[in-house]
Amino acid sequence: MFDVNDKPKGLKRIISAAKNTARALNWLLKNEAAFRQEIVLLVMAIPLSFAFNISVSEQIILIIAILFVIFTEILNTAIEAVVDRVGLDIHPLSGLAKDLASAAVGLSLFIAILVWIAVLL
Repeated sequence: MFDVNDKPKGLKRIISAAKNTARALNWLLKNEAAFRQEIVLLVMAIPLSFAFNISVSEQIILIIAILFVIFTEILNTAIEAVVDRVGLDIHPLSGLAKDLASAAVGLSLFIAILVWIAVLL
């Protein structure tokens, strides 16, 4: 059983969290096509942001917009994993949870597009 009083503290906690993050990102890269596509989008967006005559702050805003999509994709995948862990049987609420998480990704993409339009126009 997990002991809340025996959790890592200080540098040990930071190292543990970094390992968990690396493991999760590695899993996403291996198993989630949408995540890989969004990483490619980020890799393309970073140098592309230098092609425009915009400030560093605006470049950062453009990159954050793509990172927001990636962040939302990670939450979407987490929700899908939890729903699948609870049960693989088809249930309307399971489908709704997955659809809502997917809608969040779609909305984040729309926001990113709007941000890029607003900054570049």
